[in-house]
Amino acid sequence: MKTSAATPSRAGQDLLERNRRFYDGLWRGARLSDPQRFNTWPLVERLTAGAMHRLEVAPGLRPRFPLHGTHCVDISAPALRRLQAGGADAVQGHATALPFPDASFDAVCAMDIIEHVVDDDGVLAELARVARPGAAVLLSAPLHPDSWTAFDDFVGHYRRYQPEQLLAKLRAHGFTLEHSAIYGMQPKSSRLLDLGMWFLTHHRRLAMRWYNRTLPLIARFQKPLALVPGMVGTAQVDEVLLVCRRD
Repeated sequence: MKTSAATPSRAGQDLLERNRRFYDGLWRGARLSDPQRFNTWPLVERLTAGAMHRLEVAPGLRPRFPLHGTHCVDISAPALRRLQAGGADAVQGHATALPFPDASFDAVCAMDIIEHVVDDDGVLAELARVARPGAAVLLSAPLHPDSWTAFDDFVGHYRRYQPEQLLAKLRAHGFTLEHSAIYGMQPKSSRLLDLGMWFLTHHRRLAMRWYNRTLPLIARFQKPLALVPGMVGTAQVDEVLLVCRRD
């Protein structure tokens, strides 16, 4: 098999289109972020050392892998133009039908993706298909369905995961979890989130001006990732970062 050609279900297509509209609007007014700004960079630098073939799925304008030498797949045309200008080999596509042959990549990154897709098993199957045996695979996902908020609806989430459910899915698709860490840049204040959603809805230009000015500061003051072997303690953890290996 050379590439996958999965067709999303009607529900999947509807969610895909809703995500496309939201993120096209977001990325059209945003700046491309340097991967070195984020607290994931020391980890990424280690995981990609010597990885000549790299893939990042749906990075938008907040990529974690170095742009030069990395293949990117995204649904957003505005994001793709910026990624290409920044040096990435970026093509339009969907995470359930990656346009690459089997076992193409030594390192794969898919941050904040699987919760946006109806067919998350299809995404994980595609990541497993294009990753070479032993490849590093970097993922993140939100936890605890009972922690669902209006923000999840606003940004196009389809689900949150119970930790054991997430681990079972990874095992089923041939991924071994090596390390994990508490992760995420979402503000803890619900009032601040409500205010941000209101401005993005009613005053997008002003909201994007604020976003572009404050994101570098927020990224700069992120706490270093505290990686632990296996799964980190997940009580009251909103989002988790997972460092896996393709079996």
